[in-house]
Parts: sequence; structure tokens; C-alpha cells
Amino acid sequence: MSYRTILVHLDSSARGNDRVAFAVRWAKAHQAHLVGLVSSGLYDGLVIPAEAFSSGPSDFMARSAQFLAERTERISRSFREQVGEQVQHEVRVVDMVVIDALVRHGRCSDLVIVGQHDPSDPESLPVLGALPQRVLMETGCPVLMHPYAGRFDRMPRRVVVAWDGSREASMAVRAALPALARAAHVTVVSYGKPGAAQEDESADLQVPLLLQHLSRHGVAASAERDTVDFEIGDALLSRLADLDTDLLVMGGYGHSRFRELMLGGATRRVLESMTVPVFMAH
Repeated sequence: MSYRTILVHLDSSARGNDRVAFAVRWAKAHQAHLVGLVSSGLYDGLVIPAEAFSSGPSDFMARSAQFLAERTERISRSFREQVGEQVQHEVRVVDMVVIDALVRHGRCSDLVIVGQHDPSDPESLPVLGALPQRVLMETGCPVLMHPYAGRFDRMPRRVVVAWDGSREASMAVRAALPALARAAHVTVVSYGKPGAAQEDESADLQVPLLLQHLSRHGVAASAERDTVDFEIGDALLSRLADLDTDLLVMGGYGHSRFRELMLGGATRRVLESMTVPVFMAH
């Protein structure tokens, strides 16, 4: 598997340009075609600033449409100028709710790159807080989350894989193989809870098999395990800092019921407080 089509969400948030630069690095490293997806905002509940209607509210609809069209063109132009001739690329403008658009176009992509919701940035829509769940659960495509804090100016060299022997963890490792093969070292970390001996033993037995599997793909990996009596998400975040990690690979744990999607506790905790990019598959 390789990432031949990478889809990145475009917006006007403070970290938008950093996300594009991040996506360009991944596209260059994997010789991928980069697709920038921008929603016109017609259905996303964007707040139109008052200065856009200085002549009065009588032509509200027309001026709103004009404002959103200019915003879309500004985002698209910025993407084209930033990418330049670094990689093959295109802009796709859609008149859809951004999450629905990412799901639809993500299904025809190898990797979807989105940004972490920044509650302090007015340009980071609140609806995007639900974006990872929908894209992860509905596209069948791995998702790479770019944090709103920190700088990530190189391809990942030190990668942590969160492993518990589950289907989701296996899917994430398999989807991340092209990235893992480029890393200098991969650390497989496992956590257990006191009193969960049977489940822990099953996951432990899989680790040597996983390391062999990774080795056959040219991935240099080691494994470590710990038992913690607090939240596994917090333990994982702490270990990422200890290992000076560039990328976390983990399964996207959760379930969907009608249109309500819920992430598992460890997944939710990591996405809320992520300090490095997170590669997820479900």
C-alpha cells in the first residue's frame, strides 16, 4: 500500500497554512497527488462579519454569498500559491457541510489530513470538534490529525504505535506501514490494567508476532509494556513526551449509532490533548 492520493482539509483557521505545509511534506515523501478540499461555507453555519453588510441588511443573502465566495477563493488561492510546484495538486470546492464533504471525498483517497479543533480560534468551527469521529468512522480511510499547537517541520523519525491486540490497532498499523517504513525507529507500547490478566496475556502473545511482521516490512521496532492504574490515554500522552515522539499510530476506537458517534475514552483523551500528529484507522 502507498498513499497516492492525500486529501487535506482547507480553511481559514490560524493553523491552516501549517496544515497545508504538513500535508505537502507527506505528499512529497510518498509521491502523492495532493487534494485540497474547501467548503464554500454555505451550509456550515459560518458567521458573516457585520462589516460585510455596511450598506444595510436588505441584500443580506446576496452579500453573504459574495462574502463566502470571496473567502473560498482566498483559501483556494492561498493553497495553490503555497504548494506551487512542490507536488501535483488540485483544489476541490464543495457546497456541502464540510464533514460530509470530507467523508465523501475521503472514500476515494488513501489518507485524509485534518486539523485538531482549536477552541481559541474563531475561524476553527465548533462543528469540527466532531470531525475526527465522522471521517474516521465513515470513510474507511486512515486519518492523520494535525495538532493546533506545536511545530512539525519534518517527516516522523520516531514513531509510537499504541498496541492492544485489537482489530482497530491492527488496522492502524497496516494503514501506517508506508510511514512506519520511513521512520528511524518505532516503539510499540502496550498498557494493561490491574486485574485484566487474561486480556493482557492475549495482547502480550501478539507483540513478538507484530515485531516480526514489521521487520518483514523493513520497520525497525522494539516493544515495551506497562501496567497502570490510571487512564491509559494519559499514560500514552506521557510516554510520547518521554520518547520525543514525532507521530502516534493508534486504532480509532468507538462506535456509531444513527448520526451520533462516540469515541472510546483513550482515543478521545489523546485527541483532546494531542502533542504530536496522530495517525488513526478504524
